[in-house]
Amino acid sequence: MAHTTRLPSPVAAHWDWQRSAACRGMDLEGFFHPFAERGPEWRRREQRAKQVCDGCPVRTECLEHSLRIEEPYGVWGGVGERERNELIRRQRAARRPRGRGFMRSVGARDPRAASSPGARC
Repeated sequence: MAHTTRLPSPVAAHWDWQRSAACRGMDLEGFFHPFAERGPEWRRREQRAKQVCDGCPVRTECLEHSLRIEEPYGVWGGVGERERNELIRRQRAARRPRGRGFMRSVGARDPRAASSPGARC
């Protein structure tokens, strides 16, 4: 018999929250900008989408999903593209190694030190 404890959960379990979304069945164009939309039209469309998200019972799950997959487009969980892209940028920065550069953080020697006059062997 196959050992199944290490298999991932069913895909449906990852998406089940969408069934309760306030936007379910709505026209997605209200959440994703059409080509070349700018200025007041863009702001009005995004504001209307955010109003739908305000009362959504799965708003948190939606936003977490969009951040996890680094979704660049649309309004997800009440957060627009520019706001979410800033959150994603901060997440990436938080995952980067800290210190004075990667090579120094892992203990590598500076190759210039060995070639400098007076370097010790």
